[in-house]
Amino acid sequence: MPTVDVKVYFLQMLSAYRKSVPAPRAGLSVIHAKNPTLAYYRFLYHGVGEAYHWYTRGRMPDEELRESLSHPRHELHVLHVDGTPAGMAELDCRTDDIELVQFGLMPEFIGQGLGKYFLQWTIDHVWARQPERFWLHTCTLDHPVALPNYLKAGFVLCQEEMIQRELD
Repeated sequence: MPTVDVKVYFLQMLSAYRKSVPAPRAGLSVIHAKNPTLAYYRFLYHGVGEAYHWYTRGRMPDEELRESLSHPRHELHVLHVDGTPAGMAELDCRTDDIELVQFGLMPEFIGQGLGKYFLQWTIDHVWARQPERFWLHTCTLDHPVALPNYLKAGFVLCQEEMIQRELD
């Protein structure tokens, strides 16, 4: 498999950053998918992340992934547009440092202002829990506007590292 150099950016928020991001259209809802089936999770994960070489959770053995998804402090929120799954926000809430594990939109929904709206929804949801820190990582394989959008939303860069990554 070919490998590429990838820059990984670690970002954090240490206090609530609330701004008004109006819904860009009607018909939006965010649903907390409690204990999602593996098939549903893999559908979302693959649909959102395939173009960006997401594979870690996609390659997890079923039992390991099922255990992670069913943890009481795991949250999967799904943005719907007129009832159709359009994006996902996966949160690890097992500590007071909440991690945004996965975040993104299905390709058909990119470029409509939905990402900014859904990210602000996620930020507001997380800070309602009053964590010590809200953090995530992104990289140069992600959508080109991922890093700028996280920074505009109030995240601050706290670490960078270069890694080698195999591409499928």
